[in-house]
Amino acid sequence: MTALRVALLIAAALVAMPGVSSAAELTVEVLGIRSNDGLLHFGLYDTPETFPDKDGRLDGARVAISRNRAVAVFSGLAPGRYALAVFHDENSNGEFDQIFFGLPMEDFGFSNGAVAFFGPPRFEDAAVEIPAQGAKIVIRLD
Repeated sequence: MTALRVALLIAAALVAMPGVSSAAELTVEVLGIRSNDGLLHFGLYDTPETFPDKDGRLDGARVAISRNRAVAVFSGLAPGRYALAVFHDENSNGEFDQIFFGLPMEDFGFSNGAVAFFGPPRFEDAAVEIPAQGAKIVIRLD
């Protein structure tokens, strides 16, 4: 067998493998962050039961803020529905600071423009569909 045939067989096998050709990438850009202090925390969720609990994340990221924006990229995702929760850890203590009755002291937001009203939004309200070719979404904090 020639080297070219071996290379073609390997390439065909990789394309046929489950998960290899269906891995999607999600780019999340957050705009309107009130300052460049601290970090922006991202939580990626794929089930309503765990959204938006910190311990229930599928994946997460902490990203430096520049020019009042931050970008995180999540790779290797299966196409499907995902929801994101973000918060600005302005004081860099690693926590989403709240005062009485759980009122937030730091800015936060959700994918799909979902609104929190006396608690977090439902997964269904924040969910976005990520196709096999991937997607880019924007979350605004202002």
